[in-house]
Amino acid sequence: ALCGPAHGALADDLNEVTRLHHAGQSSAALVRADRYLAANPKDAQMRFLKSVVLSDSGKSAEATALLLALVQEYPELAEPHNNLAAIHAAAGEYTKARAELEETLRLNPSYAPAHENLGDVQLMLAGQSYARALRLEPASASLPKKLTLVRQLIPVPEPAPSASSPGSAPQRPPPSR
Repeated sequence: ALCGPAHGALADDLNEVTRLHHAGQSSAALVRADRYLAANPKDAQMRFLKSVVLSDSGKSAEATALLLALVQEYPELAEPHNNLAAIHAAAGEYTKARAELEETLRLNPSYAPAHENLGDVQLMLAGQSYARALRLEPASASLPKKLTLVRQLIPVPEPAPSASSPGSAPQRPPPSR
């Protein structure tokens, strides 16, 4: 009986933070998240949601710190790894992104967004390799075609502060602990 009202309060706060963020009121969403976290500092769901708002607001360093703390405290959760990968990918750090996605899939092999994101990251790595090879061998007949195909699948990303790149990240908050 004691879990019911507390869980209801969490659901209400999660819904309100999400609503505010989607309404373009990310600052208000962060205030609401911080208010909840002041009373419940270990809540994984709200901390995760706050990391999404931070990332989408261009505060990737703060989002990364929050996600790294979640990974340390809740090593069994796949979602923080997926979102760390998205932040790394948005920064062009594809090797780090790949490592986080591989960890995501080790933790949850059926996590479809992580599979999609891993495919996107692998394409970006392939594009980098093809571009490097083409600079080294400009007369290659096959490399321009391969590079064009990769760019058709994954357009060259513009720098973006959002964790929403690549693919389907960020994800829902993990279960509360």
